[in-house]
Amino acid sequence: MKKTTLILLSLFTLVGFSQQKTTGLLNLSSNTTATMLLDSPSQTVTLTLTGPNDRWFALQYGSFNGGMESGADLVYWNNVTLVEADHNGIGSTPTNDTTNNWVLVSNTNNTPSTGLRTLVYTRAFNTGDATDYVFNFADNNIDLAWAKMSSATFALSYHGNNRAVLLNTPLSTLGVEDFSLNSAQIYPNPSNGNFTIESKTTVQTINIYSHTGSFVKTIDAKNSESIEVNVEGLQTGIYLLEIKNETDSSWKKIIISE
Repeated sequence: MKKTTLILLSLFTLVGFSQQKTTGLLNLSSNTTATMLLDSPSQTVTLTLTGPNDRWFALQYGSFNGGMESGADLVYWNNVTLVEADHNGIGSTPTNDTTNNWVLVSNTNNTPSTGLRTLVYTRAFNTGDATDYVFNFADNNIDLAWAKMSSATFALSYHGNNRAVLLNTPLSTLGVEDFSLNSAQIYPNPSNGNFTIESKTTVQTINIYSHTGSFVKTIDAKNSESIEVNVEGLQTGIYLLEIKNETDSSWKKIIISE
């Protein structure tokens, strides 16, 4: 009986803490990446896309057999916002959704020298919109496809060979042994400007942005796992922290209060 109880407790512990799944950072091309993070408690998915700043780039997601499959969901950057749309088949322009259910978290022209932009958006697993793909946390993989324009334009047109289909992209569970930067903790939060970032892996830099995506400052974390941050003097409000090392990055929110 004691052994059975211990096994059940162990299973409960694993299930209880296995509340997030992610694709991890996907290097789609030399200057285009994507990450999807599924959060079970909030029933939301967070999408982080990095792509060229001078042309459209797009990501198709869901369950399908190929790129530009009719009825498949996608999002694309149009130089103003991340547009939610549905494919109408190969050779046809996608139809924009009447309601865009992806909500902006941050929009950052993070590397002006190379012209790359990082977009972070989130939406509910199930938006209630019949045309939207419903994310299922129980799934162990998701089908993805990406494309970007071959020249500097935001007009939707043929993109040449700048595309690929990533069927059965694994969704890895993040649990108690998660050593990615996504597991980093910030405290206290809210903060008066003095706070600590604790990570299970080393941190190299911390980029701070306003909630509208404006760059504030960079902090050298010196490859530490525990970083004391002092940003006293910032206006009160919500700020975004981009926590980075050589192989990983994660976005966190910090509230600066009086």
